[in-house]
Amino acid sequence: MTRKTTHSEADVTITGFNVIDLRFPTSLDGVGSDAMHVGTNGSHPYIQLQTNHPGLIGEGIAFSNGRGSEVVCMCLNIFAERVVGKTMHELTSNMGKTWRYMVSDSQYRWIGPEKSVTHLAVAGVLNAVWDLWGKILAKPVWQIVADMTPEEVVRLIDFRYITDVVTPESAVEILRISQAGKEERMKEAFGNKAVPAYTTSPGWLAFTGDKMKDVLQQTIDEGYTIFKFKVGTDINTDRERLSAVREILGYDKGYQIMIDANQVWSVPEAIEYMKHLVEYKPVFIEEPTNPDDVLGHAAIRKALKPYGVGVATGEAAQNRVTFKQLLQAEATDVAQIDAVRLGSVNECIAVMLMAKVFGVPCVPHNGAMGLVEMTSHLSLIDYIVVSGTKSMLEFAENKRHRVYQKYPAEVRDAHYVTPVAPGYSAGYQNDCVERFEWPTGSFWANEEGRQRMGAGRLVKL
Repeated sequence: MTRKTTHSEADVTITGFNVIDLRFPTSLDGVGSDAMHVGTNGSHPYIQLQTNHPGLIGEGIAFSNGRGSEVVCMCLNIFAERVVGKTMHELTSNMGKTWRYMVSDSQYRWIGPEKSVTHLAVAGVLNAVWDLWGKILAKPVWQIVADMTPEEVVRLIDFRYITDVVTPESAVEILRISQAGKEERMKEAFGNKAVPAYTTSPGWLAFTGDKMKDVLQQTIDEGYTIFKFKVGTDINTDRERLSAVREILGYDKGYQIMIDANQVWSVPEAIEYMKHLVEYKPVFIEEPTNPDDVLGHAAIRKALKPYGVGVATGEAAQNRVTFKQLLQAEATDVAQIDAVRLGSVNECIAVMLMAKVFGVPCVPHNGAMGLVEMTSHLSLIDYIVVSGTKSMLEFAENKRHRVYQKYPAEVRDAHYVTPVAPGYSAGYQNDCVERFEWPTGSFWANEEGRQRMGAGRLVKL
């Protein structure tokens, strides 16, 4: 699919930026609730990169759960300065070099390095750069990468710290091998059959009883066969919920479930707790313990393997180095890259290559509006360009707020509809900023909004 381009990278210069703290009151519906995160308000620290061409902007987001979004926005303002005055040719002709430049301020590295809030900001800025690049080339971001040669893909990556697993030379060889069947995979993409979807919509911890059953039946009717449920607050409650799930799904009707503890257990607790849930045949337990505990995840995986239950982690992995160690330690069955926790598309591709080396599937983390749009691009890149192996991608719909997105993700017949609009599926409409900019937007300024601001806040020791 080819569109006419009106600009080139050389004649587009980034002249300024605007950062907006967008927060959506997802706590109204319980969307995003789990054993660790209560009363979450899915938030998009949102950046617009302005250019010397009026109306041509790059849009990108980081992500947070509400409070703390103001800190991410502060860092976005800092790191966005690093691209002002640069032409898009300077930024995109060797993006591995650009990526190194973005993370190399010697003073700001002290509060990283390459992790936490500084990395969220780097991701947000680079997500906007990728969006702008797509608009210049008149291609969706996934297709920019899909149309590259192996050598061009390798130039997107900073290989520092990972050459003990993959080098530029070995990466080129991996990508050359993956060229086989690429044309057919592209056809699948344009036919909306490249990225199978699973759903967490019935699985939020706030959804119990009849509501959980109703949403589960609705997603079954929509064609889903794989579902994820949150666990971790109480064994008996979890057993009751999963029993109700299996009463509906059965064990021999082709349905699968996964479960997600969102970091609440210590290693021994995770192993013992899971012994009470293995009878429900989950494919994997996601984030059973602290996301930085590589060896802890390895121990849990080893202990659960005899039960046929895998381990998934990575949504809070801080960078490619953490993923390298997870893979080297055989600590995960699934590499759950995150579109904003890692340093944008570039670092995500680095992890895809390492996952390919170890034969571990890449299943990006989702769970929230904004993330699902970007990760549909990442799953396509992994399938078409890197692994050549079809995986799956989480979908969790936010029906209340998707009307405010320009390009909301869509699932049809339990497959993601391939994004075709130029850019990274970013941007908002329908007075979104006027309503949800924090703290002055019309929603947050009214009484309901003021009550939502305190959602999930701990007031007692």
